[in-house]
Amino acid sequence: MDQIIRIGMDTSKHVFQLHGVNAAEQPVLRKKMRRKEMVDFFAKCPPTVVAIEACGASHHWARLLRELGHEVKLIAPQLVKPYVKRGKNDAADAEALCEAMSRPTMRFVAVKSAEQQAALMLVGMRERAVAARTQLANTIRGYAAEFGLTAAKGVSHIPLLLERIMVDESVPALARDLFVSLADEFAQLKERLKEIEANLLAWYRSNECCRRLATIPGVGPIGAILLVMKAPAPEQFVSGRQFAAWMGLTPRDHSTAGKVRHGVITRAGDETLRKTLVVGATSLLRQVRAGKGRNASPWLIELLKRKPPKLVAVALANKIARIAWKMMMAGGTYKNNAAPPAMACAA
Repeated sequence: MDQIIRIGMDTSKHVFQLHGVNAAEQPVLRKKMRRKEMVDFFAKCPPTVVAIEACGASHHWARLLRELGHEVKLIAPQLVKPYVKRGKNDAADAEALCEAMSRPTMRFVAVKSAEQQAALMLVGMRERAVAARTQLANTIRGYAAEFGLTAAKGVSHIPLLLERIMVDESVPALARDLFVSLADEFAQLKERLKEIEANLLAWYRSNECCRRLATIPGVGPIGAILLVMKAPAPEQFVSGRQFAAWMGLTPRDHSTAGKVRHGVITRAGDETLRKTLVVGATSLLRQVRAGKGRNASPWLIELLKRKPPKLVAVALANKIARIAWKMMMAGGTYKNNAAPPAMACAA
C-alpha cells in the first residue's frame, strides 16, 4: 500500500517539494529536496506519474524525468490553483498538483522538445526586437517633436525624419549628434530584426503544417508559425470551438437559472497568438471593406452590416482559429468557397 502511484512536484531554481500518494490516496511522500537530490531520487524511484506546473524550466524537467522512465504531465497554473486548500507554500502547491492530476477531466500541457523550445525562443526574440524598435521609434519622435519636427505614422517614416533632422540648422549640434547615435541604434535593430525574421521564415519553409496554415486568409507565415509553435497538440481538443476557447476568443459566460449572459472574450491562452490572429483578421477586414478582398463571404458581409468592425475582427479571428484546428487535425489545404466581393454584397 506504500507504493507511490503519482507525485506532485513544485519546482523552483534550487528547491523542489514532492508530494506522493499511494493507491489508497494516502500521502506517503512529503519531502523537500535540492536539485541534485531530486534527480537522484527519481533515478532510483520506480516509474510513476509526475505532475509539474507549466512554468519556467518545466519542459526541461519533463524531458529529463521522461528519460528516467517516468510519465510527466504538465498542468497550467490557473487549473492547479482551485486545488490549493489553504495558504500558499511549496507543500500546499505540490499537494494541489498531485490532486489536480487525478481529475478525469483535467487538461494537460503538451511537453515540448528542445527543438521546439529553440523555435519558441526565436519567436520571443522577434517580439523583443519589435518592442525595442517601437520604443526607440517613439523616443525619436518625442525628441524630434521638441524641435518642431514630426513624421507620419509608421516605423517606415523614421529614417526620413532622421534625415530631416540632420539637415535642419535650427536643431542644435549636440542634439544632432545624439540623433546620429539614435539613428545607428535604429539601423542596428532593423538589421537584427531582419536576421531573426529570415531565420523564422527558414523554419516556416521547412515545416509542412506551417505552409498549409499560411494559406488561410488572415494568417500568413508569422501566424502559422505561432499556431504550430504555441498551440498544444490539436488532438487535445474535441472541437474547433474548444480550440478557440483555449485561445481566449470566445465570450465569457455569466449564465445562470436558464438566463444566458455573454460578456467580452475571455482573453485566456497565449496573448501573442491571439493578438496575431486578431491583427490578421483586422487586415483582412480592411481589404474587404475597401472592396479589394477576395475572401468576403456572405457571413462576413452581413456581420459587418450589423456589428462594429472590431467585434467582427474578433469573430473572424475565432473562425480562423477553428479552421486552423480542423486543418491541423485532418490535414489538407485551405479551400476558399467564398463568393467574390460583388456577389457577396449583392446577396
